[in-house]
Amino acid sequence: MSKKNIAIITIVLAILIDQISKIYVKTHFRLFESYEIFDWFQIQFVENNGMAMGIEFGGSIGKLFLTLFRLLVVPVIIYWLVTTLKKNMPTVVVVAIALIFSGAIGNIIDSVFYGVIFDTPQQGVATLFAEQPYGSLFHGKVVDMFYFPIIQNATWPSWIPIIGGDTFSFFPYIFNMADAYITAGVILLFIFSKKAFPKEAKA
Repeated sequence: MSKKNIAIITIVLAILIDQISKIYVKTHFRLFESYEIFDWFQIQFVENNGMAMGIEFGGSIGKLFLTLFRLLVVPVIIYWLVTTLKKNMPTVVVVAIALIFSGAIGNIIDSVFYGVIFDTPQQGVATLFAEQPYGSLFHGKVVDMFYFPIIQNATWPSWIPIIGGDTFSFFPYIFNMADAYITAGVILLFIFSKKAFPKEAKA
């Protein structure tokens, strides 16, 4: 299979999995409802107006700016992927960039379209293609659902300087598949950095 086809299949499957998981959770879970799979893993439905992992970003105007910024970044990633394919770089690099692209598109779909296709009922679950959607174009909320409460409200040992005695939680963020794709892509590029960013041979 050609690297181009691998990239296309990766992107299509990744975006489908991301959107199917988001639509399922949004149409089957009430906001903030959670389902415990293991002690350390829950499906918990939350929405955010901002960046990855639920980080907020400047209210409505910040939300619009962030969505437009994402849209501007997409052509850059496409150019990066096309250039990588033309240079016949290793498959792992192609897959990494394809994952980053998929993650960006996944969250863009939420931000651009979810406000005009979903409602937000006071009780119950959201309706897909609702008659009275909750927002407007470019102002949709990003759906997050994966939560790993591995360590919650633990206390640092008292002998540690500065933070001793303070409470902490290990990875308290809730995220989605798109966030995971971007993270995985960046990790792969870091691990295979010599292949992803080869030094030019000296003349």
